[in-house]
Amino acid sequence: MVMRKGATDEEIQAVVDRLQKEGFGVHLSRGVEATVIGAIGEDRARLEALGLEAYPGVEKVMKVTKPYKLVSREFHPEDTVVRVGNVQFGGGEVPVIAGPCAVEGREAYLEAALAAKAAGATVLRGGAFKPRSSPYSFQGLGEEGLKILAEARELTGLPVCTEVMDPESVPLVAEYADILQVGARNGQNYPLLKALGRIRKPVLLKRGFGMTIEEWLSAAEYILAGGNDQVILCERGIRTFEASTRFTLDISAVPVAKGLTHLPVVVDPSHAAGKRAWVPALARAAVAAGCDGLEVEVHPRPDESISDAAQALSPEMFKAMMDEVAAIASVLGRRVPLPDADPVRAAAD
Repeated sequence: MVMRKGATDEEIQAVVDRLQKEGFGVHLSRGVEATVIGAIGEDRARLEALGLEAYPGVEKVMKVTKPYKLVSREFHPEDTVVRVGNVQFGGGEVPVIAGPCAVEGREAYLEAALAAKAAGATVLRGGAFKPRSSPYSFQGLGEEGLKILAEARELTGLPVCTEVMDPESVPLVAEYADILQVGARNGQNYPLLKALGRIRKPVLLKRGFGMTIEEWLSAAEYILAGGNDQVILCERGIRTFEASTRFTLDISAVPVAKGLTHLPVVVDPSHAAGKRAWVPALARAAVAAGCDGLEVEVHPRPDESISDAAQALSPEMFKAMMDEVAAIASVLGRRVPLPDADPVRAAAD
């Protein structure tokens, strides 16, 4: 139910009350231009019989036919802005999440965090739990890695983003992290998505490398249906017949997804490229396509990285890339925010 501009609170509440009386779930979206009331339920015939078009303040009643409802622009026409501390995804800013693929150890990660901030990162990344293709590869430090991430947040003043792998780990990771990331391999792990719907922290949902855009948005629907609307979508490349790159970055997914959903869309050029030399070019393309942020792997000594060494940028490469994407964003009337200019807090002994 799309309410007329200027509809009163009483008119809106009258529609909400009638829907709830009839047993429908209700999701209310208030925007600057319009208020949309979503009725959640399977009995469309009974809903149509309510005659809500005649209620005062109702402009129109329309069906959302897509499998994702709350994620769609039909339900929420205006862009959602996801705020993490002083950083916001959506609304004209293009923040950059950066750091090493994995939290390798306390000293190494704190060094990487300081280097990422100095080069322009506004959110830190790092895996405490690492899903790897081989069971013999480094699997992460677990809770000790989460503690190191929290220490890096205190050191730099930047929020931290890390991956959560299963429903049981959600409370633990949420205790330490500011953004909980769902990796590509877990993009359709529905028990995990449902668990993330029950928390009230931002979720970065990566597109699985075999997922269509509709499947990606439907995965986000699981989180919103649980009550958590703080979802950031992340395009990170899909699997195609091309073997020159690690994955094929679907740059068209940025404008397509932004046309279908109100959620912010960020891009991870590192996992798509697989080689550091190509990451800056893909980052530039992503910003030109209108993405709402970037996630990039940065390591003080990339060749020594335990995980994904080939695609990690050095701080110098990252700084040069940041200058380039900032210039592109400004042409489009957008801004790449930089960390505050306050001195970095003294590191712990």
